[in-house]
Amino acid sequence: MNIKGKKIVFLGDSITEGEGVSDPKEKTYWAVLGKLSGAIVKGYGIGGTRIAEQLVKTDAQEDTREFITRVDKMDADADIVVIFGGTNDYGHGDAPLGKMSDRTNVTFYGAMHNLCQAVIEQYPHSIIVIITPMHRLNEEQLINERGVRNVATLAEYVNAERQVAEYYSLPLLDLYATGFLNPAVPKIQELYMPDGLHPNDDGSELIAKRLLGFLNSLSV
Repeated sequence: MNIKGKKIVFLGDSITEGEGVSDPKEKTYWAVLGKLSGAIVKGYGIGGTRIAEQLVKTDAQEDTREFITRVDKMDADADIVVIFGGTNDYGHGDAPLGKMSDRTNVTFYGAMHNLCQAVIEQYPHSIIVIITPMHRLNEEQLINERGVRNVATLAEYVNAERQVAEYYSLPLLDLYATGFLNPAVPKIQELYMPDGLHPNDDGSELIAKRLLGFLNSLSV
């Protein structure tokens, strides 16, 4: 698929907002994608946000901004919608992973289902793409950034996204499996994601090129 001239919106967290890059207006992965492809791009990233609801609220503004609450605030005429999240659900969320049959926003599986349904409802004629979280430092830890005991590793959150995307037949770019970005490899962390999570300018460009190749591979 040639995405030149296509309007693409990106729903995400701090990686989509631009934390880690030198210029959030020019160096985010989606801004670089727009330059490389000629697509019309717009980011809807808010740092710290998650897919599932936070059960114990610590800040009213932060903890009530899960992805689904922003779906109807994005441009309604988008040709392609990209959803890139989940790392914060593992990193500092307190909602349980849940199970595939869930349809509640207070488990990760249920919130993923509800998010996909909301995006499909809002964009029934658009291409909807899911991007999995990338690897991050200490991703096997079961005590997260808020001191809450997780019930799953990051890999299990990623697998939940894979399963839900497959359920809705949504194309999925698996950056966890094939993104080349794993800060457990010291050279990769040094070059692409110095803080162990957020891509720098070079890491952002790498994601943009991966995403561009993925979108170009889709047939419509």
